[in-house]
Amino acid sequence: MSRLADRVAIVTGAGAGIGRGIARRYAAEGAAVVVAEWSDTAGAAVARELQDELGARSMFVRTDVRERDQVQAMVAATIERFGKVDILVNNAWASRRGSTSMGPVESKSDEDMEHAWRIGCMSAFWAMQAVFPGMRERQWGRIVNIASLNGVNAHPWTVDYNAAKEALRALTRTAAREWAKHQICCNIICPAAATEAYKKFAEAQPANAALMLKQNPMGRMGDPEMDIGSIALFLASDDARYLTGNTLFADGGAHINGVNWAPEGS
Repeated sequence: MSRLADRVAIVTGAGAGIGRGIARRYAAEGAAVVVAEWSDTAGAAVARELQDELGARSMFVRTDVRERDQVQAMVAATIERFGKVDILVNNAWASRRGSTSMGPVESKSDEDMEHAWRIGCMSAFWAMQAVFPGMRERQWGRIVNIASLNGVNAHPWTVDYNAAKEALRALTRTAAREWAKHQICCNIICPAAATEAYKKFAEAQPANAALMLKQNPMGRMGDPEMDIGSIALFLASDDARYLTGNTLFADGGAHINGVNWAPEGS
């Protein structure tokens, strides 16, 4: 029997990268998957992919997770179509348009920090609040939030991203403690994956990318679907029913070795 048969999942930022990988793993295991994505083209393509390649029930909902009303509408549309939300994956991220992606603390603007806060933490907060009533009623739920080693290890040049991701971890752990009595499990993944963003970084900073791979005990970046998606699958399944408030480092052991993230400054 499929591990997520009859489950309904929302995956934000599912149009590419880790979000797409998780959506594919969930769909392959029988879940109905809502692709919540800002890009119409990418979101619709992944939803069709889940249907055509994996035979899944799927739906694309255009969502700018920085806007609370759109996050709430995303959850409402899922419930209208599939009747419930069992699994919520908060994965969406995008750098602020017009901003340099990397730079020292003193160069970051209020707009950079506020953007990171809304997309990296508040979006998850709104979505978690929206799915909570149904999960509480059914006494079953899974929250999987995607954080980052950048925040855990305080990597330079990305303070906005780091701060938002560490706030997300605190949010997740607090909800895990408060919602455990309702059998709602809330966990965090800190991944290392060969996403489109990583590939762009590797092209721009080949020496640092090569050093990072050399320091990774497994010597490679994870596959978004089979490496990261499989961890998210476990956390969404009944196998993880007694696991909550944890951070899982799906990174080939990089967090043990202390990978040196030291790209050149902007």
